[in-house]
Amino acid sequence: MAAKKKAKKKQAKKSPTKKAQKKKKAGATVTLGGNPVSVSGKLPAKGKPAPKFSLTTSALQDITNKDLKGKRVILNIFPSIDTPTCATSTRKFNELASSLNNTEIYCVSADLPFAQGRFCAAEGLTNVKTASSFRSNFAAAFGVKLTSSVLKGVLARAIVVIDEKGKVLHTELVSEIANEPNYDAAIDSLG
Repeated sequence: MAAKKKAKKKQAKKSPTKKAQKKKKAGATVTLGGNPVSVSGKLPAKGKPAPKFSLTTSALQDITNKDLKGKRVILNIFPSIDTPTCATSTRKFNELASSLNNTEIYCVSADLPFAQGRFCAAEGLTNVKTASSFRSNFAAAFGVKLTSSVLKGVLARAIVVIDEKGKVLHTELVSEIANEPNYDAAIDSLG
């Protein structure tokens, strides 16, 4: 009888509590060249307020949700500005941005703001803004940190569209990191 009690007690110590289980956010999986890559969480739910976050701009200033209130925002999230697909999405959103009213497009990565700024300056991209997650809670808040593979630690490729009141209108976690996002779906979600 005493052995059973000890076994139950040991098992109880190993099993996480219900509270701990609820706290843990189940992540998603994407691929890189067809190989599975784990993502830290899930994108914010459509129709819900965007999570609180901060990002660092090219001027090394931190911006938060509060700074974006009153504007429609497209967050073009990706691993690194120095990769071909990320560069292509930045160019494409720069082209689309010129025709959007009251909308700011932020190209978000874990790159330092200097690298982001250098790329946009060299490419002559002036319609998009860059923002770095390098010193912020953004990856955790949006559930976009890659947690495995050679890209472990950078951001997954995703799109989040937020309205003027801070509500999420559209999300897309791109299933293959090497693929571009669905630009039309992002733009169409603005109405």
